[in-house]
Amino acid sequence: MSTAASLASRTYGTDGPPVALLHGLLGQGKNLATAAAALAARGYAVTTYDLPGHGRSPRVPSLDYEVLAGAVAAELRGPTAVVGHSMGGKTAMALALARPELVSALVVVDIAPVAYGLDRGAEHDHHVRTLRAMDLSALASRADADAALAAHVHDARVRGFLLQNLAREGDGWRWRADLDVLARDLPALGGFPDLPGPYEGPVLFLAGGDSSYVADAHRERIGALFPHARVVRIKGVGHWVHSEAPEVFVDAVGRFLDASR
Repeated sequence: MSTAASLASRTYGTDGPPVALLHGLLGQGKNLATAAAALAARGYAVTTYDLPGHGRSPRVPSLDYEVLAGAVAAELRGPTAVVGHSMGGKTAMALALARPELVSALVVVDIAPVAYGLDRGAEHDHHVRTLRAMDLSALASRADADAALAAHVHDARVRGFLLQNLAREGDGWRWRADLDVLARDLPALGGFPDLPGPYEGPVLFLAGGDSSYVADAHRERIGALFPHARVVRIKGVGHWVHSEAPEVFVDAVGRFLDASR
């Protein structure tokens, strides 16, 4: 579980216990900037990372949770509280199980340590295939990109999230996310590795009240791998807990981290 190249990162706050924030599929560390700044204001040294194959971090030959967790492990300099959303949550869980000495506390945001069915993977596959199919040479502006994407992704908020991956390169455009590798490795990212456990540290699962990613059927598996886990549902929000209810999210994470010091 290691990687030679460093991950792109940004740190908020210089004093206090270290906290690592990990984004989800097709995301970047900057998606968690608001939460990072708010947690830094509470007295934590918070670092957001671009995971491999995402944002400004290096591309890698393959993407699975051993690769992702290993890349994060290589960045940590000691026990760190790790907070991860969706794919980042699975990365955080894999890290805690494989390298528990590096994880002082764990927050998992709207994901469970299970393999999800084809219904879950279909949406991600659609997004990746749609981005790969876009003719970047035909774009004159981000507005053009949004218009092209709108025919396939109707939710403007989702389009905005996806288009954060679009970057200027000279007179043209490129995708920051490694869409070719993601398209091939999505099945692995929809699963969860068989890792030794349990992780005995404090764990908070934060689930969206309107989301089904963390279901009652997952409680047994969560308890087996994370015996000290507590599951909290936030009413009125879906999968994007940190962006749909940012103040509630920061308060819940902050209180948990305070109690885990």
